[in-house]
Amino acid sequence: MAKLRAVFRCTECGTSVPKWVGRCPGCEGWNTLVEELDDVSKVSSAALLGKRDAPVPISEVDAHEWQPKPTGIGELDRVLSGGLVPGSVTLVGGEPGIGKSTLLLQAVASIAASGSKVLYVSAEESKQQVRLRAERLNALHPDLWLASETAVPHILSSVDEINPAVLVVDSIQTVHTPDISSASGSVAQVRESAARLVTTAKERGLSVVLVGHVTKEGGLAGPRVLEHIVDTVLAFEGDRHHALRMLRAVKHRFGATDQLGLFEMTQHGMLGVPDPSRLFLADRRKGVSGSVIVPTMEGDRPMLVEVQALVAHSELPSPRRSAQGLDSGRLSLLLAVLSERAGVTFEKRDVYALAVGGVKIVEPAADLGVALALASSRFNSPIPEDLVVCGEIGLGGELRQVAHGERRLAEAARLGFTRALVPRLAPDPPEGMKAIRVGTLAEAVAAVGIGHNASSEF
Repeated sequence: MAKLRAVFRCTECGTSVPKWVGRCPGCEGWNTLVEELDDVSKVSSAALLGKRDAPVPISEVDAHEWQPKPTGIGELDRVLSGGLVPGSVTLVGGEPGIGKSTLLLQAVASIAASGSKVLYVSAEESKQQVRLRAERLNALHPDLWLASETAVPHILSSVDEINPAVLVVDSIQTVHTPDISSASGSVAQVRESAARLVTTAKERGLSVVLVGHVTKEGGLAGPRVLEHIVDTVLAFEGDRHHALRMLRAVKHRFGATDQLGLFEMTQHGMLGVPDPSRLFLADRRKGVSGSVIVPTMEGDRPMLVEVQALVAHSELPSPRRSAQGLDSGRLSLLLAVLSERAGVTFEKRDVYALAVGGVKIVEPAADLGVALALASSRFNSPIPEDLVVCGEIGLGGELRQVAHGERRLAEAARLGFTRALVPRLAPDPPEGMKAIRVGTLAEAVAAVGIGHNASSEF
């Protein structure tokens, strides 16, 4: 009989200890140890040797042997810097129901249509469920093979039988290796299963895509080593109540990580959004106080986003401060600077701030836009419709220029905006757009006609 022993393994670094402790001795993380059962009578498959790779002079290595192969999904290829690289392992993480399986099924169907054989392994759904989704997405193709399997050895046998160019495993938390006695999804199982698949990918030149679950904190479930052994980590994000989905590269060994892919969830699957600014501004209501258009940067992609604020009277001892799509700490900072440096107070008033469309804005370039939206709602004074606002605010109330100013203003000019409120040292706007330069937050509030010191700029 197999001899089992209880061990406590860290979910972050994989360190094992015989009894539970509050702090991991390996990575010093707190409350990261979970109990698992180890089979001491078997040798871990991670210790088994694979094929030996003979060393060669670095000058003789063919750098063009493994080139990215497009998936046929434009936004996905943008994030992957051209496509999937043979021999690479890509991990796609996201919340349940966000659309990971839908996107990958569309991608592998496009790859199969280009003449490459693809194996899609669903460890969570039956073949019939995947077939129904494929029919809805028009993703049926004879070169797209489907298996409903949870055992890694059986998956590798299918790879030997079919010899695909791309393998998708959905998901890595639900497959298991029989050599490990712990349950599927445990630290040991995820690490061991991923290690076997990575070894197979490197030996065969096989592109492997793994689907990963996320924790309630938003991080990938499983050991941290999972992110280290794969070549690419993609994060699929979005608000369930909105159709917009964003794909980012958290790690990418074959290209940059500053690209952003945008998709719209429809009944026919994921559709790429080539012009996100028009999507965000499609339902904009003009002439309403508390609404400001901010040119943001997502990676190297400029986007115009509407920021809204609502200031309402409150009888509560501690008025509410709510931020959706914005950093709540940054909102508190801007409220303090508005009060102390610009004379716009919010005593006995609830404050609500929102980035429209389900997008999340974390860059300080939106500071001036958020502050003016708050001041606009506070005095019920609308911001001009043809104005965009961009700038970082310091604690002294000063305005600082932001990176990629030219690209931000060029995107605003493309969509018909004719004026931009920017810091004094900001770059010149494109032809046809007027720059209104201010040095402090108080000057900016006055320049847009809010309060008693309204400027004549408008």
